[in-house]
Amino acid sequence: MPTVLRSGPYRIYFYSHEASEPAHVHVDRDDVSCKFWLSPVGLASNLGFRASELRDIERLIEDNADDLLQKWEEFHGEPR
Repeated sequence: MPTVLRSGPYRIYFYSHEASEPAHVHVDRDDVSCKFWLSPVGLASNLGFRASELRDIERLIEDNADDLLQKWEEFHGEPR
């Protein structure tokens, strides 16, 4: 599970065994988690984040999408 970004309380990472899915990242804070697609950026799943916090996380993902997508491609190969 490579961590690809840390920002404030958020750990942003991907699983090494999910290369068959479209490019995405997981975001954890404490005991809550969510998953965002990278291209285009969009919420895939949410386990406990409030809507307002999800909007903040989405902005964070959007601001770093190019770098996150590059890291995905370096680790998994071309995006699916």
